[in-house]
Amino acid sequence: MKQVKRVLLIIIGSISLVLGVLGIVLPLLPTTPFLLLTGACYVRSSDRLYNWLMSNKWFGSYIKNYKAGRGIPFRAKVSLLIMIWFSFLFSAFYITSHPLLRAGFIFGGVFFTVLILRTKTYHPEKQQP
Repeated sequence: MKQVKRVLLIIIGSISLVLGVLGIVLPLLPTTPFLLLTGACYVRSSDRLYNWLMSNKWFGSYIKNYKAGRGIPFRAKVSLLIMIWFSFLFSAFYITSHPLLRAGFIFGGVFFTVLILRTKTYHPEKQQP
C-alpha cells in the first residue's frame, strides 16, 4: 500500500507541475498553488524529485518565497480568485440545480477567497537585494 501511495503522489505532483508550468505562460492559470502542491506531493514521495524542484532555477523560487513567509505573488492571487469563482459559479449554476449544492459552492468560493486574501502578498520589487 505504501508503494501505491508513493506512486500516486508522484503522479499527482507531476500533473500539478505541468499545470504550474502552464501557469507561467497562461495568464489565468495560477503557478504558485500548483507548485506548492507539487512540492507537498514530492516531499512525501521522492527526495530526489523534491530536491530537484527546490533547486530548480525557475520553480524553486515560488516555493521558497512561500515557505520563507514572503507570500504569494499578486498575479497568482488574482488568477486563483478568477479560477475559483469561475469554476464554483459555473458548477453552482450550470452543473447542479440542488439548492444545498449551490450554497455549498458559494460557501466554498467565499471560504477560499478569504484564505487567499489573508495570505501575505509577495512584492518582489520591494525586496532588498
